[in-house]
Amino acid sequence: METSRRPIQGTTIFDGAQAMKGYALNKMCFSFNSAENRAAFAADEGAYCRRFDLSEAQIKAMRERDVLGLLALGGNIYYLAKFAGILGLNVQDVGALQTGMTVEAFKAKLLAAGGGNG
Repeated sequence: METSRRPIQGTTIFDGAQAMKGYALNKMCFSFNSAENRAAFAADEGAYCRRFDLSEAQIKAMRERDVLGLLALGGNIYYLAKFAGILGLNVQDVGALQTGMTVEAFKAKLLAAGGGNG
């Protein structure tokens, strides 16, 4: 059964092509589950990114803390949440960035739609 895709403003559809493009990035972000790896990243971000063979565009987006750019470069929000956590952001913060809303307005929208727990 084929479904039609309606673009959602501010988002990037994570499909097979995005998954392939972001494999190294997502693998690196998964590594942030380990405190030791988070410390290694903090000690030398560039070297840590190169260790995972990130593209120059991905390294630049990491350096600039451009979470939305990382999504466009193949990042999956569930893996990028590990990086966002290093920055003190959560998934709702990223959702607010994507929609151009404040975090409070984004949370209210989620609650109104039945998709948030407060």
